[in-house]
Parts: sequence; structure tokens; C-alpha cells
Amino acid sequence: MSRLLLTLTVAFGVVFTVGLWIPLKAFMAQELLALAWAESQARQVTTKPWPWADTWPVARLELPDLPAPLIVLAGTHGESLAFGPGQVVGTATPGNSGPMVIAGHRDTHFKSLQAVKINSLIRIQTRQGEWTRYRVTRLRVVDSRRELMNLAALPDDSLLLVTCYPFNSLDGGGPMRYLVEAHKVPPEEVRPIRIETMAGLADAGI
Repeated sequence: MSRLLLTLTVAFGVVFTVGLWIPLKAFMAQELLALAWAESQARQVTTKPWPWADTWPVARLELPDLPAPLIVLAGTHGESLAFGPGQVVGTATPGNSGPMVIAGHRDTHFKSLQAVKINSLIRIQTRQGEWTRYRVTRLRVVDSRRELMNLAALPDDSLLLVTCYPFNSLDGGGPMRYLVEAHKVPPEEVRPIRIETMAGLADAGI
């Protein structure tokens, strides 16, 4: 009986530790990535978050209901997605023309996609510090076994966020995907103030 209890205790401890380690690693990585992103913006060069990293920050992503923006990494291989959402290779980099696709894990960085709604605003920051706004136009669930991603069919002004589905599933290798489709919001037009008299200066607060 005591041996069984010890075995169960050890097993629970391992599961608990692994369960905490995944989100903890994701949080710690974002802190290091934020430093690398700040350096890449200051020096305008690609900056790896640690010497042996095979990825680097390419953008900053702001989602609804997130306390802080996420650092987006280059590529979507397993190691990079463990640390942050990744830009799918072959899609446009932030600030350049063409559709951009970003993928992330449903139980860490892209868990907040559950809160995204139609007309929600998403923002992307480039290395140059410029922010681009996107408005969500479509939310859908697809079966990756039946529907392949066709980049040629995506408009140049589109942003596609991809994660596994359902969000509460214990199966990490399922075929279902949750897609958030958004499009660029045109820059707001700034209406010039026409001032013809000194009174006009005062009215304009100058």
C-alpha cells in the first residue's frame, strides 16, 4: 500500500511539474525575447534571444485581453513555438506587402484567441517601430486533413492567426485548427485645421 502511495505521489509530482514548466518556460522566454526585440529595434539588426537560438524576433503582436504584446518569432518549428508564436515561413514579414500568417500554441501564447471576436482589433509592430492595425473579419474551425492553406488565395492586406482546436483538448496532435482572419485597417485621415485669423489660432488652442 505504501509503495502504491509513493508511486502515485511521484507520478502526480511529475505531471504537476511538467504542467507548470510549459507555461513557465513560455513566460520566461517572452521576457528574454522582449529584450532581444528592444535591441533589434535600437540597432536595426536581427538579434537572437540567446546565443544558441535558431530563431529571432520579427514582430510584436497585440491581441485583445492580453496584458502585454507577444513577441513573434521567425519560423514555426517545434522549438520556436515553445517560446512564442511564429511567423510561417513563406509569408510576408511585418511591414512588407503580402499576407502574413502567424501560428501559436493554444495552451500558452494563443490561448487568448478564444476572446477574439469579429471586429476585434489586432496590432502588429515592425522592427522600425511602426504599428499596423488589423480588424478581425472571420473566425472559423477547419480540418487540416481536408483543407490546406492556400497563400495565393489570401489578400495582400490579410493577417491569419492559426492555433490547434479545441482549446481545452488534451490531444496535442489533433487535426483541427482555429483560424482568425483579419485585414488591415486603412490609416485614419487627419483633417487639417484651416486657420485664417489670430482668433482662429486661439480657437485651435495654439
